[in-house]
Parts: sequence; structure tokens; C-alpha cells
Amino acid sequence: LFFLDTVNRFNPTPALGAFEAPNPCSEQPLLPYESCILGSINLTRLIAGGGEPAFDFGRLRDVVRTAVRFLDNVIDVNDHPLPAVAEATLRTRKIGLGVMGLAEALIMLDIPYASSEAVDFTGRILAAVTREARQASAELGAERGSFPAFAASIYPAQGFAAMRNATVTTIAPTGTISIIAGCSSGIEPLFALAMSRRVLEGQVFESVNPTVVEYLSKRNLYTEEVAAAIAGRGSVQGTALPGRVRQVLATAHGIEPYWHVAHLAAAQKHIDNGVS
Repeated sequence: LFFLDTVNRFNPTPALGAFEAPNPCSEQPLLPYESCILGSINLTRLIAGGGEPAFDFGRLRDVVRTAVRFLDNVIDVNDHPLPAVAEATLRTRKIGLGVMGLAEALIMLDIPYASSEAVDFTGRILAAVTREARQASAELGAERGSFPAFAASIYPAQGFAAMRNATVTTIAPTGTISIIAGCSSGIEPLFALAMSRRVLEGQVFESVNPTVVEYLSKRNLYTEEVAAAIAGRGSVQGTALPGRVRQVLATAHGIEPYWHVAHLAAAQKHIDNGVS
């Protein structure tokens, strides 16, 4: 779903024109010939170890500020396929910092995806990401110069004296990079606890989610029966595991659509662009 009227109400550079469409995954509305440099933070790497697991918001702040500088640098070293793309991209210098690994982060924190606590966590994470990214972009604007269309953007009226990037946050699908990073994609729940992937030349790789194995092993619950259930149907539903554990390890098809939309809404409230 892509609500074009709503998107245009939040257009950061309305003087440059209106959005007509997003990219195929709908997370990135762009003006003609624009591009946006995307990057994502693996939330599982921000769970503080030792004792009771907790999310490290201080480290998140540092990572976000580094990521904004990194993505802004990419704009300048990028090779654009057409002069029009280079011109449009450099006019607004859009970046889209997002997240992945939310599903595993919630498991590590022993929070069911289908819960108000999890939705609140999603909102807090994305509010922090956009807040820090915006501040970092404002500081970069003062240091390196604002994006050329800054004067005609929404930011001077919001009290900003400078801004390097017209947008700073997007949640992309992260289909490939989440596989490389070994975590779940975007803000989605786990599709399954075990996966078979067919890759080049028809090879099939089978894997069990290591976060799930660690979660169960810490509680002495990773039995042969549970391992067989995970390997056989990618789920622990129908096993003798405690109800809370089955809730925390629920997969996409076992979670009511309401909770998918609730997480989407909690994230989108804070995101400059869209959420895939």
C-alpha cells in the first residue's frame, strides 16, 4: 500500500515537485531521476551481553552518526548512470538509514513480536535512529554545506540552519544484505526458524536460526524433539515448550496481521521515507 497524498504532505522539498511513485518495494518515494543511498543497522549487534540482555541505545547513537557520514560519503564517490541522475541526486543528497534484525533482537530480549511491548520497542528504536540521524545531518550541513535545495525545503521553517541530506531514514527490505549479515530482514518477524535456500547451480543450503538455538539452549529447552520440530516444519508451535517461549518464537504465518501492521505504523511514524 502506498498512500500518495500522505507521502506528498511529508515531501521535504515540495518546491522541486511532487512524488508520483515509489520504487518497486515502496519504501522509497523519489522525484524524477533521484536516487537514495540506503544502509541498514543490524539491531542484533546492539544487544548488550552479560547478565540480563538489554538494548544499548548509547551505542546505537554512535553507530547512527557514523552511518550518516558513511552514506553521505557514498553519494560523492558514486558513479551515476546518467547526468540527470547525478544532478537530481546531488540536489537533495537523500540517504536512507534503516534497520534489520528486529525479529532476532526481540527474541534476544525475550519479547514476543506480537505484543504491545515489542511495538513500543520498534517505535523507540526508530525514533532514536531518525533523531540522531537528523542531528548528524544538520552537523554535516554546517561542516560541509547543506544540500543545494535546502533553502526551498521544509527545514529552515523547522529551525534548522543547515542540513546535509533532504531525508535520512528509510527501512528497505534488506533481502540480500540481511542474509549476508546473518539476521532477519527489515522489521519483519522470522519467516521460519529453519530455512532451505537454493543458490547457484541448484545447491541447497539448510540452516537453523542461531539466535533461536541460543535462546532455547540458555533455557535448557533445545531438546531432540524441539530440534526435530524446527528442522521439519520451521516452527515450535505444537511442541511441549512453555507458552511464553512459543510466543517469543512465533513465525510470520503464526502472527496475526494486526501485529504486522502495528509494527509498520510504529516505525513509519518516525521514518522520513517509507517502510518495506
